[in-house]
Amino acid sequence: MNIQIFGKSKCFDTKKAERWFKERRIKFQAVDLKKQGMSLGELTSVKHTVGLEAMVDPQHPDAALISYLATDQAKLEKLFENPALLRTPIVRNGKQAAVGFCPEVWETWK
Repeated sequence: MNIQIFGKSKCFDTKKAERWFKERRIKFQAVDLKKQGMSLGELTSVKHTVGLEAMVDPQHPDAALISYLATDQAKLEKLFENPALLRTPIVRNGKQAAVGFCPEVWETWK
């Protein structure tokens, strides 16, 4: 497995995800969204797997503004410009992806 965990340093669910993989001795690469972000290609890959709505953090003050953008491409570019709008953690395993704390999904990746 080639696991990447995209998250925010102070996100409780990101810490839980990292702990979940550590407890199972599954190696992963942790990526801080605020420092490094995600490439547009990575965002597009996650969007195709989970859908655009699942990627937006509903707790973020600007989350409602995303729904007013006309196209999915415009929404994706806004998420690319402002990774704080992303719901975390985003866990990728190659072409597979999950958003949020989803151990039931990660179990199927073995």
